[in-house]
Amino acid sequence: METIRILDYQPQFAEDFKRLNIAWISKYFVVEPHDLEQLDHPYEHILHDGGQILFALQGDTVVGTVALVKVDNSTMELAKMAVDENVRGLGIGKKLCLAAIEKARESGTKHLFLESNRKLAPALALYTTVGFQEVAMQDTPYSRADIRMAMDFE
Repeated sequence: METIRILDYQPQFAEDFKRLNIAWISKYFVVEPHDLEQLDHPYEHILHDGGQILFALQGDTVVGTVALVKVDNSTMELAKMAVDENVRGLGIGKKLCLAAIEKARESGTKHLFLESNRKLAPALALYTTVGFQEVAMQDTPYSRADIRMAMDFE
């Protein structure tokens, strides 16, 4: 397997951000309006106020992505993590997750959370492995979200 590189957002990868996320969301759930806001307009809904989007590349091919959505000066949401179905199980999701956690920490974030669904057992196991813990659900724009996990930085 070629080495996986993690890169910051580059406009030429915007379609890959959407492609990967639409593929995984539509496999398990229904693509919702809030998904399309972020996927169609990543600059306006993620990047413009300090959020970030990372990409995993295998050679020149984008095989994974994850976003950090800034909620306020101390809180970010880890969102829109997707890995190409053809390369799942190779640790790409973990590399993306760890890179996003490090970016959140470097940005001064104190609280990082994510929302997911309990039927995504491999993803939940990954999140637990990298340090997320289940916390109480809060209001969410996603009907599919039934679990919230978080970590705090000191």
